Amino acid sequence: MNTISSYSPIHVVGGGLAGSEAAWQIASAGVPVILHEMRGVRGTDAHKTDGLAELVCSNSFRSDDATSNAVGVIHAEMRMAGSLIMAAADRHQVPAGGALAVDRDGFSDAVTRAIHDHPLITVMREEITGLPPSDWDLAIVATGPLTAPSLASAIQAATGEDSLAFFDAIAPIVYRDSIDMNICWYQSRYDKVGPGGTGKDYINCPMDEAQYNAFVDALISGDTVGFKEWEGTPYFDGCLPIEVMAERGRETLRHGPMKPMGLTNAHNPTVKAYAVVQLRQDNALGTLYNMVGFQTKLKYGAQAEIFRMIPGLENAEFARLGGLHRNTYINSPTLLDPSLTLKSRPGLRFAGQITGCEGYVESASVGLMAGRFAAAERKGEAISLPPATTALGSLLGHITGGHIVTDEEPGKRSFQPMNINFGLFPELEPGSIVKPEGVKRFRGKDKTIMKRQLIARRALADCAAWLGQTPTFAESA
Repeated sequence: MNTISSYSPIHVVGGGLAGSEAAWQIASAGVPVILHEMRGVRGTDAHKTDGLAELVCSNSFRSDDATSNAVGVIHAEMRMAGSLIMAAADRHQVPAGGALAVDRDGFSDAVTRAIHDHPLITVMREEITGLPPSDWDLAIVATGPLTAPSLASAIQAATGEDSLAFFDAIAPIVYRDSIDMNICWYQSRYDKVGPGGTGKDYINCPMDEAQYNAFVDALISGDTVGFKEWEGTPYFDGCLPIEVMAERGRETLRHGPMKPMGLTNAHNPTVKAYAVVQLRQDNALGTLYNMVGFQTKLKYGAQAEIFRMIPGLENAEFARLGGLHRNTYINSPTLLDPSLTLKSRPGLRFAGQITGCEGYVESASVGLMAGRFAAAERKGEAISLPPATTALGSLLGHITGGHIVTDEEPGKRSFQPMNINFGLFPELEPGSIVKPEGVKRFRGKDKTIMKRQLIARRALADCAAWLGQTPTFAESA
C-alpha cells in the first residue's frame, strides 16, 4: 500500500457496488483503504467472476432522467459527488432508451481497474468470517444480499436474533395521492386505536362478491416468478404470497388479509363489503401506503394489472411492487445512527443492500455516503449529512428512521428494503405547485409531473449546496 497518507487505513468488507464506491470515496478524501473481498478465494451462488462490482442480475441502472424521475435524480447527485460507479457506468453505457444500461463486463473491469490503480487502496482477497476485529477502529461492512453465512451469523449474534432478515417478503407500496378516496376510506379495524394511532390508521378498499371472485381468479392465473436454485423456497405461514393463499381456497383471503370484519364503508355505511383490501401507512411522511398481506411472486406486469382491479386503486401508482426473494439485510432504523454507524459499536458502519435499500444505484449511493462519513471521521472533521430534500438524504432517512413501527402484527418486521422513489422525499412547500398560465384544467397526471419536476429541481440544488458546488443548468432543470 502506498504510504503517502499519514492517516491510518479504513477497512471496507465487500467489493460489490457499495464497497467499491465506499473505498473510492474514502481514498478520494486522501485516506488509505484496505478493501477485503472474498471472491477469488470463496465464490457465491450468484456471482460468476471475481471482478469488483459485478452485476449479478440486470445490466440496467434504470432511468437516467434527472428532471422527473427519482432514480435519475440520485444518478445526478452521485455524479456530483464524484461517484466511481456512475463514472464507470457512463463510460460503458449501452443503448437502452431513457435508461442507463451498461456492458456488464466492461463496467466491472473499469471499477476493478480503478480500485486497483488507486495509490491509497489495497485490495485483499480473503473471507472475513466475523465482524471486523476491534483493532479496525473504522470499518464498513458492505457485503450485500449474498453475505457469507459465517459473517451473517456473526452480525446476528452481535445485534440480536430479530435484527437480520434472510428473505424479503415485500408487499407493494402505493403512492398515497394516487388512491381514490371517493371509493376508499380511513378506518382501523373495529376503530381500534393502537400506539400512536387514531382509529383511522388504514386506507380501506371495498369489494363486492363479484369483484372479489374476479380478483381471486386473476391472482390464481397470474404469471409468477420462480425462485432461483440457490434461494430455496422460504414459504412459511407468516409470509405466504397472496396468490398462494388464493390457491388454497376461494375463501382463504376473505378470512385472511382481506377480511371485512370490523370495517364500515364511510361512503355507504348500510352495505357490508364482501372483502376489504387494507393499506397501511409505510413512511413517516405519510406519502406511501403498503398493501397489507400482499407479498407476492407475481411478475411486475401482472401485479400492476391485477392490483388495479381493486376498487380505489384503478389509477394506482406503485412506488414499489411486491416480491419474495433472498436478501440479507439488517434492521437499520433500530441498529444504525444517522451516519450509518452501528449504535452498539462506534466506528463500524454498514453500507449497501445489507442496510435495507434495493437496487444497484441505491446500494452504491449508500456506499458513497458511508465512505464520505468514515473519511470525515478519520480526518477529525464534522460529519455532514445530505439534506433530507435530496435523493441521497431521503434514502438515508428511510434507512435510518423513516419507517413506521407497528404493533399490529407481532413478530413482523416493519422495516423493509426500498428503491429510491419520490414518496421518500419531503413534501414541497405549500403553494409550490402553480397552475401554468393559459391552462384551464390542471390536475391528475399533469400536476403529478410538475410536482416531481419541482422535487427533482429542489433535490439537485440542495445537493449541490451540500457539496459546495454550483448546480449546472442540466442539474437544476
